[in-house]
Amino acid sequence: MKVFINFITLLLCSIHWGMAQVPAPADAQGNPILITGGTIHVGNGEVFENGAVAFAEGKITYVGEAAGFSADQSSYEVIDASGKHIYPGFIIPNTTLGLVEIGAVNATVDQNEIGNLNPNVRSIIAYNTDSEIIPTMRFNGILLAQTTPVGGRIPGTSSIVGLDAWNWEDAVIKMDDAVHLNWPGRYKYEFDYSDFSVKRVKNDKYEEQLKELNELFSDAQSYASQSAKKENLKLEAMLGLLDGKKALHIHVDDAKGIIESIQFTKKYGIQKIAIVGGEEALLVKDIIKENNIPVLLSDVHRLPNRPEEDVDMPYKLPYLLHKEGIKVGLTYNSVTNSRNLPFFAGTAAGYGLSKEEALKMISLNTAEILGISEQFGSIESGKNATLFISGGDALDMRGNLVEKAFISGRNVELNAMQQRLYKKYKAKYEAGK
Repeated sequence: MKVFINFITLLLCSIHWGMAQVPAPADAQGNPILITGGTIHVGNGEVFENGAVAFAEGKITYVGEAAGFSADQSSYEVIDASGKHIYPGFIIPNTTLGLVEIGAVNATVDQNEIGNLNPNVRSIIAYNTDSEIIPTMRFNGILLAQTTPVGGRIPGTSSIVGLDAWNWEDAVIKMDDAVHLNWPGRYKYEFDYSDFSVKRVKNDKYEEQLKELNELFSDAQSYASQSAKKENLKLEAMLGLLDGKKALHIHVDDAKGIIESIQFTKKYGIQKIAIVGGEEALLVKDIIKENNIPVLLSDVHRLPNRPEEDVDMPYKLPYLLHKEGIKVGLTYNSVTNSRNLPFFAGTAAGYGLSKEEALKMISLNTAEILGISEQFGSIESGKNATLFISGGDALDMRGNLVEKAFISGRNVELNAMQQRLYKKYKAKYEAGK
């Protein structure tokens, strides 16, 4: 036991020492910056082949053709992006980024809370800005995240953060944006260790779980109607759903569950809804369209779970939903694989979508779904200067070579632990040591 304790102590110390090497957040923007000569992918479908984007004090002041920029460039820091591409910062929704560092070490896991109904649990106060995983997102162009708790029927409330900050107070972009609900399915999947298969079995607790949710939402309605009331933290957290200040993000994949969850929210007058997961959303596209509900589609890089589906159905599902007029954003359940978000969009572009429509699914579409599109999601005048320069096509792993990234106009550090180790050992072997 003593040896084990010493091992854990050394492991945690190594984590601390590694975190101490995380680059300091960038300083606030000083001089105005002009990026010129590159191909600008605005994020709303527009493209400027020989474009220019200027920003000052963290706000975009010009975007368009380079020839159309008429201001005196002597006061600008000019960056030549000829032959390169400029993109809005990508956004990863529904992620435990900053809440989990090493899954096997409990001391670094702060993604869930004890209990089944925890709308009052707020991910933002647990968000760790010193996570070594955060820089690995930035060097793929992911500059914003919706950090989200997991576990239980209602795991808690998410917040949206910028991925370069000293602490969670500095990081926050939109506080407590959505309450998350894991919808109880009539069926569930169980892994059979005897033959390593996944079996679909009936959920015997479905009615009990649904009753539990009805009681909570009914209590929240009653609580909201009281003029004088004793404070209840769980019900206080639910009030934002009833008055439209918060969204309800329903995590559900199966078609029947999608229908039932939509009917449930209509019963309680929930105004802002998004489906997260949505594996079978195409089967119930009409009710989704009728209620104007967006879908944050999870795990494009996977095999289909329905044996009758085409093997490439997950790849083309973003296009098929988009073709039906449904607003789609992309996400991924695993925090470590979330760094591949741009390549999920690239895959979708290879299966029906245009490159610019695929880009919208990780930029402007997601910003609109999360309620931050007035400032983020596209490179437009007046918006926040959160963008990056790539040496090539950022939706292709061969072209995604992020050279500079800006969050609110601040030139953020792109090197992560991987780059630091590469340089360290490159120097060693070049010197012949």
